[in-house]
Amino acid sequence: MRPLLSRRLRAVRWTCFEDVELKKIRVLVVDDSALVRSLLAGIINRQKDMECVGTANDPLIAREMIRELNPDVITLDIEMPRMDGIDFLGRLMRLRPMPVLMISTLTERGAEVTMKALELGAVDFVAKPRIGVADGLNELSIQIVEKVRIAAAAHIRRAPVLPPSDAAVAGASGSARAPVSSIGRVSTEKLICIGASTGGTEAIKEVLTNLPADSPGIVITQHMPPGFTTSFAARLNSLCRLTVQEAVNGERILPGHAYIAPGGKQFRVGRSGANYVAVVEDGEPVNRHKPSVEVLFKSVASVVGRNALGVMLTGMGGDGARAMREMKDAGSYNYVQDEASCIVFGMPREAILHGAADEVLPLTQIAPALITRLSSATDRYRV
Repeated sequence: MRPLLSRRLRAVRWTCFEDVELKKIRVLVVDDSALVRSLLAGIINRQKDMECVGTANDPLIAREMIRELNPDVITLDIEMPRMDGIDFLGRLMRLRPMPVLMISTLTERGAEVTMKALELGAVDFVAKPRIGVADGLNELSIQIVEKVRIAAAAHIRRAPVLPPSDAAVAGASGSARAPVSSIGRVSTEKLICIGASTGGTEAIKEVLTNLPADSPGIVITQHMPPGFTTSFAARLNSLCRLTVQEAVNGERILPGHAYIAPGGKQFRVGRSGANYVAVVEDGEPVNRHKPSVEVLFKSVASVVGRNALGVMLTGMGGDGARAMREMKDAGSYNYVQDEASCIVFGMPREAILHGAADEVLPLTQIAPALITRLSSATDRYRV
């Protein structure tokens, strides 16, 4: 009996091991193009850890397939018949929040709509080529499957109820915003630097919209491809008390302004006499990223030193973690977003593991912490 029982126990253990090994990420592809649906399904099904469980050519069909198939991740096009992808995403994230990867066309309008999709709760996006779709998507296959994996592991939250457009206009003028403490006169030597990736567009918005107009200069690297950072900066500029813009090479970094690294470029801080200046160049990818947080933070460690305040927000991977430790060693004071409020706790975790964090805070507490530290008389000249 014992040998038989032993064989049965081994069989049970092996079966359990197989179940764990064979569990795959279940993906539903939603796109009105039959070619794109076929290409995405093929890319997904070639991966050992994922499978395309279905395809839908419009959101109404997708809605029924979600109920039936219960996928782990959805890839979602924007322009589709019967219901726009953005409308569908908004309803989905209010009623049944789940990981969504947007497939966006690389156009000016596509960039603007993609920003709206991220605001509604999409985890990330892939910029779909307008011409040569088959070759283009196949070239993007590594990026697509990587982002599907990230989406499957992301912390998804119910979408916020967005204000009507007239409220947004009022907010842009400042009349509809909650009051934010003024920092007061702060040395122009101070600089806030922010790094983020997956989930970072909304995290950056949360920080910047809660900072006053008299904040020190702010430099930001958010992993984003060319064509999208212009819309991102414009959207933030319409919502913030600060002036937000894409960084321009050689431009002076001013208090009350926030500068976004242009997609597809490297962005670092330099000096021209007593002034900080933006250095934007077509450098090589660092940690596979262009722009890279590592590049920005490393320059801040060298140029700004103890006058810097570092912020690491949600994102996949470890880009910027080592350089943030260099910032700390140079005297900066660093804030890292906590796991509970991150969409993806990758870059913040790595920053913590490298000993780069002075404080680990929920996202909503980072802007108040910056204001308090900058406003403190005892820390005014020594952060």
